[in-house]
Amino acid sequence: MKKKCFVCLILVLSFLFCSGFVPEEFSIEDLDEYEKEYVAEKMDVCSTSSVKTYMPISMITSKTSRQYKFIEEHMTIDEETGFAFDEDGFIGVALGSVFGAIGTRYYITLDSGIVLPVVKIDAKSDSHTIDGCYHANDKSVIEFVIDKKTAAEFFGVGGNGLIKNGNLNNDDRLKGRIEQIEKVTDEKVPDPDNQIEMIDPDNAVIVSVNGIIK
Repeated sequence: MKKKCFVCLILVLSFLFCSGFVPEEFSIEDLDEYEKEYVAEKMDVCSTSSVKTYMPISMITSKTSRQYKFIEEHMTIDEETGFAFDEDGFIGVALGSVFGAIGTRYYITLDSGIVLPVVKIDAKSDSHTIDGCYHANDKSVIEFVIDKKTAAEFFGVGGNGLIKNGNLNNDDRLKGRIEQIEKVTDEKVPDPDNQIEMIDPDNAVIVSVNGIIK
């Protein structure tokens, strides 16, 4: 009985102290100060390209596709920027096959210090990419999936009729060459501020909101 109550108490405390992402917090203004919430594993940088293109989310129309289903279940359109983001604030992008399945998330660090938390919500065709990494025509690795009308109003349209002249790297908030790529896991980074010391009747343990750590 004591053990059951102890487990219940941990679950209640976990709920109280976990502060997940909420839609109102989404912003691209301070990506140079972004704090990673999840444990991530470094992977090879297949390209250091700075080019960041975009595609309208309206182009993903097949209701039976993994892309469409994932977007419907997980993504929200930011009313200010037109970017799509998931429940943890990861920005929706199209990536090549080297980046795995739809729904895989990454931290892409730029040489400017900016960290882009991204989630793959569309797949670039292997016939359009080099080694499943970057687009053959424009060298882009990152292709933001956006609401075009909203993004055009926010970022502005260049002389060629494209948002930021077709390259969102022209916006200082997203500027930089790819320096590091990390694949995000499902494990949250332990938060030292949310560790609670508790005494089990049988064993002294330190309990974190993410589980028992000692």
